[in-house]
Amino acid sequence: MNIRNYNILFHTHTISGIIISAALYVIFFAGSYSFFRDDIEAWERNEPVTESIFLETDFNRLLDTLASQHELANRDITIRQYKLSQRANVNISATKDTTQSATSERSSFFYTNLKDFSSTDYNSSYTLGEFLYRLHFFAQLNLYGRSGYILAGFVSFFFLFALITGVWIHWDKIISNFYLFRPKAKLKNLWTDAHTALGILGLPYQFIFAVTGVFLIIGTTVMAPPVLSLIYGGDQEKLYEDMGSNPPAYELKHQKLENIPDINQSLKKATENWGYFELKSISLFSYGDQNMHIAIEGAPSTKSKFTGKGQIIFNAHDQEPIYHMDPYGNTSYLHASGDVLRKLHFGDFGGLGLRIIYFILGLVSCVVILSGVMVWLVARDKKSTPDTKRKFNAWLVWIYLAICLGMYPATAIVFFAVKVFLTELSPDRMRFIFQVFFYSWLGITILLTALRDNRSITKYSLLTGAIIGLAIPIANGLVTGNWFWNTFNSDQIQLFTVDMLWLLTSLISLWTVCKMKRKENPEPASETIAKPNREHVLQNT
Repeated sequence: MNIRNYNILFHTHTISGIIISAALYVIFFAGSYSFFRDDIEAWERNEPVTESIFLETDFNRLLDTLASQHELANRDITIRQYKLSQRANVNISATKDTTQSATSERSSFFYTNLKDFSSTDYNSSYTLGEFLYRLHFFAQLNLYGRSGYILAGFVSFFFLFALITGVWIHWDKIISNFYLFRPKAKLKNLWTDAHTALGILGLPYQFIFAVTGVFLIIGTTVMAPPVLSLIYGGDQEKLYEDMGSNPPAYELKHQKLENIPDINQSLKKATENWGYFELKSISLFSYGDQNMHIAIEGAPSTKSKFTGKGQIIFNAHDQEPIYHMDPYGNTSYLHASGDVLRKLHFGDFGGLGLRIIYFILGLVSCVVILSGVMVWLVARDKKSTPDTKRKFNAWLVWIYLAICLGMYPATAIVFFAVKVFLTELSPDRMRFIFQVFFYSWLGITILLTALRDNRSITKYSLLTGAIIGLAIPIANGLVTGNWFWNTFNSDQIQLFTVDMLWLLTSLISLWTVCKMKRKENPEPASETIAKPNREHVLQNT
């Protein structure tokens, strides 16, 4: 590659990285904790669950409970579990009978507890795990349309662009640079080596998340509906039908069904046909009518098959199956491709071990982002640079580091606050979590920026996060009595995982702070007299 093309790619990589760096850091940091969303929810509510909780639910009792609280006749009812939780989503459609009361015409959505069948709305069921999950694609910014989704989608796109240009400019020396680390060299070389080595180490992980992030946000949320609707001439029903996301429709016969079928028996029949599978949803169409149908949807165990979809539909009148899709049979390309990308993005196919690996690589990606910004700063901190530009660059990086590194203690604070002050379900849960996290993040950012020193910002953010992080498992033990050694001995792995997550990250943070010693790293004589090669010239451009 000639010098001109190299410079073009190098500056393009730098500019695209700087534009998205702060937003990308938030995505990776919040996304790393989102891998433990289900564990955080169980820890927060003190409700450890097993993987089979949804499959083992008594749906007959659940429907009886719903019938005592809602008018179910002539409506579609869907009970779905998106995540491993003691609560499932319940969606009751508007009535199909126009002669019914105005109250029953409205649709409703809520959560039901799979053990005591109590119901709660979205705000009362809002959890810290849900907050971090939505923060990693900026859903909190969706006050005006889909602004948060659009921002996350384009950050993912530019991140993919930065990865490709980064590999391109390092291609000639990608192996040698991976093994090059000079901790005693000048500061710029130290940051450059860390950025290159960690970037190459996490490259497959980062590439997977760049591609899947573009697909999930831009491909399915932002661009697909308007583009595909245009192709289909505005016929969204036909669009969703071809995409496989449109549920079947069964009209009323306006004849009452004498006996509501045994839902548990229908589920048992599906289990006999499919063997072990992950139950995703149970849908009841035209409930209580002669044309009532029962749809059971599931997925194969990831231990036996990576992707697949199973669905069986029973006629409620005689409980005979009228449609059957084997989850262990052939899967359509449309479903398999989307399912593979989602599994790769969420890391829900390899158990706790894979999620721990994803978490570590996510934090490594945060370090890559920070080191890239430090390379940019050090490269411009020269005597030949005007003082005004040097001060501007210094303030820019101080604010940048304070925002990014301030997320760590802010996250620790909201975990501690939720466990100590938010022990009951209430409609104010969402507002409480929002206020604690964002106000503490803002305050910490201001305090860290006031230090006006990159080393001090890094040190005190890690130290504060570590101290509060160590208090989190202690607070959990005092409030609930579930000390981490008790949860380990009783196989409550979800609760144990969250406590250990904070305990280990806090200890590592304290170890890092202890290792942070201000040292002058003089440039070795061999580097000062050596003839500068192309890499040295470009780094000082």
